Amino acid sequence: MEDFNSPLNASSIVNILTLRYDPSINPNLPKKTWQDFESSNEIPNISFIETQIEEEIKEKIDSLKSKKISIALSGGVDSTLALALLRKSYPDINIDAISIKFANSVDETTMASKIAEKFDANHHVVYLENYLSELPKAISQIKLPFWDLHWYYVAKKSKTFSNVLISGDGGDEIFSGYTFRYKKFLSLTHDNSTPYEKINVYLSCHERDRVPDQEFLFGKKSNFSWNSIYELLLPYFDNPLSRLEQVFLADYNGKLLYNFNPINSRIVKNFKIDVVTPLLNKKLISYGLKIPTKFKYDESKNIGKLPLRELLVKNKTDKLISKEKLGFNVNTINLWNLHGHKLCKEYLIDSRIVKDGWINNDWIQKYIDKNNLDINYVNKFMGLLAFEIWYRLFITKEINSNERLD
Repeated sequence: MEDFNSPLNASSIVNILTLRYDPSINPNLPKKTWQDFESSNEIPNISFIETQIEEEIKEKIDSLKSKKISIALSGGVDSTLALALLRKSYPDINIDAISIKFANSVDETTMASKIAEKFDANHHVVYLENYLSELPKAISQIKLPFWDLHWYYVAKKSKTFSNVLISGDGGDEIFSGYTFRYKKFLSLTHDNSTPYEKINVYLSCHERDRVPDQEFLFGKKSNFSWNSIYELLLPYFDNPLSRLEQVFLADYNGKLLYNFNPINSRIVKNFKIDVVTPLLNKKLISYGLKIPTKFKYDESKNIGKLPLRELLVKNKTDKLISKEKLGFNVNTINLWNLHGHKLCKEYLIDSRIVKDGWINNDWIQKYIDKNNLDINYVNKFMGLLAFEIWYRLFITKEINSNERLD
């Protein structure tokens, strides 16, 4: 799906609407095999991790010669650590920290504000009443049918302050941060589970991505098959790694490689911004993936990213953050009730992706007006809305990027 002058790739559409990533995208980061996740059996060297992050920051910032730096600050572990080490490396540089506040969602900007104040950063909150309003503009930049594009708003705001943006991306995949599904995965599998059983559970743990009647969503042109999904994930679960290491392998080779990193890169490139991702330097990736699970994830307390949390303690910042996985997080149900349902009715009732045989209209009609629609289905409708917008931008070319979804 890289070349938008070529015919639509059915497998790309199926993967994006099933997994929320497309492995046909050319990744910026190296793909990893199960051998890269074999544990070193050594206690992690916290000083080495800190040094790698600091050196990556210094190398990139010095080469860019910027007097002002922006940073995406969610108030979570990764962005807080990045800010702490940025300020440590550059005591006098002007830093603008950017947070997103979603309407009718959990507000983490107060916490982020305290963190920004501690490190003498100017704090800016981008308030989004309708997260979907500029979706055509965002999709026109990434040229892919995704809807969860908060990075567009971060980059847009960042551009008003600096041409350099620091990101904490990668901490979850390298240091085991997706704790909300690790516990569930372990409870529903065992050491003798078959690879296909583990794949099924892995998919069910991605509650935002999976609906039980997924196969009925697609039209004939999409050529959907669960077997193709299983075959894509099989190498991650048919190997000698432990169950959790297999999840880490699948997570790394999933949304990080083929969603978050390439999409964010396309957005900042469009805004002519240089992005610095200190947790994703090659040495740190290789080192972090081999840290034994017990030193990254505390199963009894369901807390991840232990080495990064230890660095926060060292830098006297641990009291300002939560032990839970935070990040920029919109309340999808509230977004659906306030804006999403109306927009999906507007764009999907007379849908081009239905008319052209990609999506099954019966599935849409069955659920679109259902009361108290489950979040899995809400997310699926958001994905269909993004597909429809992308289709009208690049295939039928009947809308332009300046169209607003109000």
